[in-house]
Amino acid sequence: MTIRKIEVFSAGCPLCEETIEMVNRLSCSSCQTEIVDMKDVKGAARARELNIRTVPAVAIDGKLAECCAGKGPDEVILRGAGLGQAIS
Repeated sequence: MTIRKIEVFSAGCPLCEETIEMVNRLSCSSCQTEIVDMKDVKGAARARELNIRTVPAVAIDGKLAECCAGKGPDEVILRGAGLGQAIS
C-alpha cells in the first residue's frame, strides 16, 4: 500500500493546533501524519529545506501545500508600513 506523507509544521500555538486537528480530520488510511515541532532544531531545519516562512504549514509528500506558501515577514514591506520609524 502506498502511503502519503503529511508533515504539519507547528509552533504549538492555538492556530497550529487547529491545523493539526483539521489535518487529522481530513486524513485517510493512505495518510501518515507527522507533527514537526518548529521549536526543535531538526524541525526548523526541515522547514528551511521546504522554504517555510510561516506556521502553521502543511507539506504533502515533501512539497509545501500551495495554501501554505506564504511569503512570511518581509523587511521592506514592514518598513514601508512604518516599522522602525518614529512617530513625530
